[in-house]
Amino acid sequence: MVATISEVQEEIVNEFEIFDDWMDRYNYLIELSNSLPLIKGEYKSNEYIIKGCQSKVWLNAEFVDGKVVYTADSDAIITKGIISLLIRVLSERSPKEIINAKLDFIDKIGLRENLSPTRANGLLAMIKQMKLYAIAYNAKFGELKN
Repeated sequence: MVATISEVQEEIVNEFEIFDDWMDRYNYLIELSNSLPLIKGEYKSNEYIIKGCQSKVWLNAEFVDGKVVYTADSDAIITKGIISLLIRVLSERSPKEIINAKLDFIDKIGLRENLSPTRANGLLAMIKQMKLYAIAYNAKFGELKN
C-alpha cells in the first residue's frame, strides 16, 4: 500500500525530530540530496529552471499512468535536499492530490523559519512550479480520480 501524502509528511517530521539543532538538520538535508531522482541531462536547460530560486534548480514532470513523476537537480546541495523532500511527498501522485496537498511538514520541521529569505522564496517557487505541472496535467487529461 502506498503511503498517503499526509503519511509521508509525518515520516519526514519524525525523521527531523531526531535532530536537536539546525546544523544537524542541514546535514540531514545534504544527505537527502543523494536520494534525489536526478533529471536527465536534456532537461538541464533554461526552460526547466525554476524562476525565483537563487541557486539553479531544474525540475521536470512527466505524466505516467495517471500520476505526475518529478525529477530534479540543483547546483546547491541544501536546495537539492529541499527539492528531494518535495519530490518524496508529491511525486507519483495524481494531479488532483498534488493540487490539493497542504504541505504542513515544512513548518512542522521548522524549515521555512530556518532558511534565508532567498532560500525561503526559492522553496515557495519550487512548490508553485510542482503544483503548476499538476494543474497543467489535470487540465490536459481532464478531471482525474484521486
